[in-house]
Amino acid sequence: MKQPSLINFKLLLHTVGSLLFFEATFMLIATVVAYIYKESDFLPLLYSSGITLVAALCSFFFIKKDPNTQFEKRDGYLFVTLVWVVFSLFGTLPFIIGGYAPCFVDAFFESMSGFTATGASIFTDVEVLPHGILLWRSLMCWLGGMGIIILSLAILPFFGIGGMQLYAAEIPGPQKAKLHPRITHTAKLLWGIYTLLTVAQIVLLQFGGMELFDAVCHSFSAISACGSSTKNAGIAYWNSPVIEYVITFFMLVTGINYGVIYTTMKGKFKTLYQNEEVRFYLLFALGFSFIVTIGLLFTQNMGVEESARMATFQVVSLLSGTAFFTTNYLSWTPFLWSLLLFIMLIGGCAGSTTSGLKVVRVSLLLKNSINEFKRLLHPNAVIPVKYNQKVIAPQIITNILAFVALYVLIIIGSILIFTLIGVKFDEAVGSAITFLNNVGPGLGKFGPIDNYSQFPTIAKCYASFLMLVGRLEIFTVLFVLMPSFWKK
Repeated sequence: MKQPSLINFKLLLHTVGSLLFFEATFMLIATVVAYIYKESDFLPLLYSSGITLVAALCSFFFIKKDPNTQFEKRDGYLFVTLVWVVFSLFGTLPFIIGGYAPCFVDAFFESMSGFTATGASIFTDVEVLPHGILLWRSLMCWLGGMGIIILSLAILPFFGIGGMQLYAAEIPGPQKAKLHPRITHTAKLLWGIYTLLTVAQIVLLQFGGMELFDAVCHSFSAISACGSSTKNAGIAYWNSPVIEYVITFFMLVTGINYGVIYTTMKGKFKTLYQNEEVRFYLLFALGFSFIVTIGLLFTQNMGVEESARMATFQVVSLLSGTAFFTTNYLSWTPFLWSLLLFIMLIGGCAGSTTSGLKVVRVSLLLKNSINEFKRLLHPNAVIPVKYNQKVIAPQIITNILAFVALYVLIIIGSILIFTLIGVKFDEAVGSAITFLNNVGPGLGKFGPIDNYSQFPTIAKCYASFLMLVGRLEIFTVLFVLMPSFWKK
């Protein structure tokens, strides 16, 4: 008797096809904008959305799934990885057809950077790009920020597909925040909050002096923790304290667990300051901003308000992984930009749109380290690690230790790989950290005011893989690559 297939490929391909309908829809939105502005990107975007739609129709109608099958855990992990790659592949079409990217590798790098909300770019001059392409870059960020899988969980039930397995595979961080007993309702709530915050930011940025198009693109980028801009000078282009304060606030908010944001919006304000991870996150933001402010006051010709605003913007931007910039912070003293590089490693809260180690992991490791000293003094005492007044299971601490160990090994290995390819050591260090943490700017000639157009082609291929690994929390992608994953 023939054994059942280990992976349900028909279900996977059918589901990916369902999701491509939505990528085609968002491409059409960019196509409409291109038509309104009467620019050269109209036909490339139209053709791209058409090709994506045809692929979706073929996958959906010609690859039949068994109506009685559901996603198993392995299917969920493979699907999460596959859909990110497929979306990025189709996301390259406007860049390739329109000739905006010099080659496929550059187009894929740009697309993967968008969908993983990294914000690294190969474009040397974004201001020459037409409006439709600029919007498409921001839409990729916006879709990838919350997660394509969350969107799918809100929509796929209409196609007879669902699965808690996908939610567990995609939600970033060690803690899963389920807002509603039904997973599809959870996804809809998350996207509702996400959209509401985006609209609010668009309105406030217009009050600050941004035009509607720029406000939309920057809101998509800020709320998704991506940092893709329509201007070469980034946020510094407007030279507006109001705009900087607005973006700083929303970058800070998007780094908070969306479950906490939801309960706070329902009027349960105690949740915001009772949640230990949020307190650590805000403490990190405030503490590092204070240190950088003092450093700027002593080393730069700035007043108190400008120093505080400049420091807070850069700290919150890198802590949340957004990587918007208002200045070239690499021109600051080595201590300050080294501190900012360290901030990149931390990331925001679990259940947010940010990547990185996550505040919950960092804080739990600090607590466990302190407890280890106590256990040395009192070897017979039982000293558990507590978080939010609850005892954390030793298995979770072990999982976090394994994650951090793997995280460090990947960074070290990536530094070696980049240097082997020919990237300078300091730039290799910056690249390894920024790609794994989905931040964007690195060091040297790949800093905040520069781009990755001169990054070696092979390095761009590996960087694209690294961005995917970082966005999907390391274990998801590496699990799929393990030989044991494919064994029955």
